[in-house]
Amino acid sequence: QVQLVESGGGLVQAGDSLRLSCTVSGRFFSRYAVGWFRQAPGKEREFVAVISWNGDRIYYTDSVKGRFTISRDSAKNAVYLQMNSLKPEDTAVYYCAADRLTGTILDGTKNYNAVDFWGKGTLVTVSS
Repeated sequence: QVQLVESGGGLVQAGDSLRLSCTVSGRFFSRYAVGWFRQAPGKEREFVAVISWNGDRIYYTDSVKGRFTISRDSAKNAVYLQMNSLKPEDTAVYYCAADRLTGTILDGTKNYNAVDFWGKGTLVTVSS
């Protein structure tokens, strides 16, 4: 069983930075791709970023490219999302997700039920 716990959310101003952390418990962390999704009020959950199990593949949704960076630390069983130049439209609950397949996370906006594990989310609020 894999459990995901997000942290690092908060209230910031436009242009500020935040780093989200996803701590992953379980024996097989190194075998899982881990990604981030977000859900803004009144909107569907959408894919943000994913990193493959060994870190050799990383993908971002277009709206965060150049501003967000995903990384993983296997020694700490953690995945991070560094968010720079935050905008009010980045306001959302951010969820960490894990799956054996990177592609399943990439398709998670349309088929989130297929993703193996989810965290409970952390709220990011960006004021203008």
